[in-house]
Amino acid sequence: MRSHPLFALSLALVVAACAGKPKPVAHKPPPAAAGIKIGRPYEVFGKTYVPRDDRSYDERGIASWYGPTFHAKPTATGEIYNQDDLTAAHKTLPMPSWVEVTNLDNGRSLTVRINDRGPFVDGRIIDLSRRSAQLLGVDGPGLAKVRVKRVFPKGDWAMAAPAAVPAVARAEPPRLAAPQQAAPQQAVARYIQVAALSDEPRAKALASLLADFGPTAATPTAAGLWRVRIGPLAPELADDLLLEVRAAGYADARVTS
Repeated sequence: MRSHPLFALSLALVVAACAGKPKPVAHKPPPAAAGIKIGRPYEVFGKTYVPRDDRSYDERGIASWYGPTFHAKPTATGEIYNQDDLTAAHKTLPMPSWVEVTNLDNGRSLTVRINDRGPFVDGRIIDLSRRSAQLLGVDGPGLAKVRVKRVFPKGDWAMAAPAAVPAVARAEPPRLAAPQQAAPQQAVARYIQVAALSDEPRAKALASLLADFGPTAATPTAAGLWRVRIGPLAPELADDLLLEVRAAGYADARVTS
């Protein structure tokens, strides 16, 4: 059966028109900046926190501050906390990331770098370093109503992480021994101990960050500390993984049985 010439011409025009239209492109959210760490969900005091790269974060709540008790001790990133730096702790934002904190009681504003987890108290949304609290006028009263807004300073300063901050998760899967391929019975499984912290919430947050290296856990010790370890690992793989962990900024990490 022959088609009508007019019908064939109309069909050709429709096909040509469709071919000329650009195909819709799916818009994906931009990837996390190089050098920042998000971490996996973690639980503190029975509550689960889910870290995420929320680039439109803008919240109001209560700010607190922390100082001498944690000074010179590891933060949740493994970076050593300096109470005189312009830093802060947040429950879920990437590390590092930057936020503008505005004290709603006096109007003062300050940009600080997130490099720790906390505060784990209902109603509080950020835990400032001592110096940050001083500049914002929070150190005197101890608490203040604030607005916390995610910001992105221009230049390398906005993206570069300190040397002690772990690099973004590696593409290759963690090199762990599967149960069916366990080492010989006489060999003892190895662990990589990254830190021993006195603060349970920060120990659990650190374990969350280390999850890209393999199974992690924060367990209490008889001395009252929380030991953060990666493992169990096959003995022949532990030393190689230790080098990667140290290269990520955890210089005090060591292999244990």
